[in-house]
Amino acid sequence: MSAKIEHIKYFLPEKIFTNQDIESKFPDWTAQKIEEKIGIRQRHHVLADETSLDMAEKACKILFTTFDKEKIDFILLCTQSPDFFLPTSACILQNRLGLKNEVGALDFNLGCSGFIYGLALAKGLIESGTARNVLLVTSETYSKYIHPEDKANISIFGDAATATVITFSNHNNIRKFVLGTDGSGYRNLIVEYGGMRMQKGEESIKINDEGIFQSPSNLFMNGPEIFNFTIEAIPPLIEQTLRKNSINMVDVDYFIFHQANKYMLDYLRKKLKIPQEKFHNNMLLTGNTVSSTIPIAFSDLLESNTIKVGDIIMLVGFGVGYSWGATIIEI
Repeated sequence: MSAKIEHIKYFLPEKIFTNQDIESKFPDWTAQKIEEKIGIRQRHHVLADETSLDMAEKACKILFTTFDKEKIDFILLCTQSPDFFLPTSACILQNRLGLKNEVGALDFNLGCSGFIYGLALAKGLIESGTARNVLLVTSETYSKYIHPEDKANISIFGDAATATVITFSNHNNIRKFVLGTDGSGYRNLIVEYGGMRMQKGEESIKINDEGIFQSPSNLFMNGPEIFNFTIEAIPPLIEQTLRKNSINMVDVDYFIFHQANKYMLDYLRKKLKIPQEKFHNNMLLTGNTVSSTIPIAFSDLLESNTIKVGDIIMLVGFGVGYSWGATIIEI
């Protein structure tokens, strides 16, 4: 018994934050410049009283219009912005969705590689016989971590939630994974305050020597270091994933990478010599939604019939941690 992706749906908050909104606050950072450089025109933000759990619930309810919720027997919820440190949001989600009590539920804390890791976990649960229908949810509200004066991060990140059903299959639709970690880079994408190491401390807001906005209570991203990590880690990841799955680059019908930003994706595509018509690059209306970028792209590509039954797809995630992962999917 193996596993396959059965359904994917997503939810975007109603509030839209446009490049014009950013330009009105930072006149030198024009709407046109933002779109040209990072490939984003707008992004969705939650309201002040709206959380990742709220979005997760809405994404799942959209999913359940096409899938019987009584079949779900495990919930995996990927988030770095939980409602509470404890209890786990997945447990609360089970109750909100009215799922049966004979359901396993857990949160896992990962960012832009989270959907890949979630697929690996779901496949393991199914192949071990622990579950037959896993509900994999990604939900992130990075907008709540970003300081309003941080024009770089506020331009990049959007909020979203996705809900995916991974179910048992007699065919090997979700193939082998390559996963990786390098925790030495953890400080290059971090919110310092809030956990048990540094619950709270002195507030210090500044622009560091590299011109990057810093505040320990807010999201800090060292963009140049994240870029360097990505261009070093991803080409070997692609090669290892192809080799592990005994296929060649030409055998892949479509590549879905984490939608980080246009510049990074363009650089990777050219470096890897992936034909443009096989490569997804569209975060124009959603921004970088962290763990939700890959399932949103997957859903859109299925809806538009860009990818179809029988196609071989490579999924590639990378980011905060550092953490990365890839796999091959047959539709």
